[in-house]
Amino acid sequence: MTTISTPSGSLDRADGGGLQAVLLDMDGTLVDTEDFWWRAEATLFAELGHPLDEADRAHVVGGPMTRVIDYLVERTGVELSQAELTVLINQRFVDLLADGVPLMPGAERLLNTLDAHGIPAALVSASHRHIIDLVLRSLGAEHFAFTVAGDEVARTKPHPDPYLLAAARLGAEPARCVVVEDAPTGVRAAEAAGCPVIAVPSVARIEPGPGRLVLSSLELVDLDLLRSLVTVRV
Repeated sequence: MTTISTPSGSLDRADGGGLQAVLLDMDGTLVDTEDFWWRAEATLFAELGHPLDEADRAHVVGGPMTRVIDYLVERTGVELSQAELTVLINQRFVDLLADGVPLMPGAERLLNTLDAHGIPAALVSASHRHIIDLVLRSLGAEHFAFTVAGDEVARTKPHPDPYLLAAARLGAEPARCVVVEDAPTGVRAAEAAGCPVIAVPSVARIEPGPGRLVLSSLELVDLDLLRSLVTVRV
């Protein structure tokens, strides 16, 4: 997807209260795909003779795929390479996406709100490019200035690189970009980048902390709340 470069001055809106952009995770945050990933992983490993349980699910939520596979190999001892498992899990996940993917409650309203007020949004995911492009058919590519995929950065989440890259592409300051995440891995990435965070946990528990607001649903996120998280930090 084409990226844009926006001078930082154009993001300094008088009505923005310091908010320059919103950076959003995808899986489990905007779209209800975490269950799809889990089904792909759990059914594959069951067929390989290694049933997984809910404790494993908490470990694999939020990606990236390399970390997930490292954990599953260590946990099960399965004798397949990381490359082989990546292909098998991704293909099973793609098959599950064939009929589209449901949006999380409040996701469509949030994206429409950002559109209506001219607040730039970027999608920042640990998923690979071909997965993001599939999901965008349901989510709507028109809502985002650009997307950042996990296979397009040298270090993906939990490293700060994807969020730093997104802020830089927008010409924005990380401290003035609110990140919306669902998993501890993504929260760590956003906080390491210096961004205020709204966490809406999907599977793994996330505790409140400095610069981090934990909510039960995206339906609780509105523009006033997004702006307030930046104004208290600037």
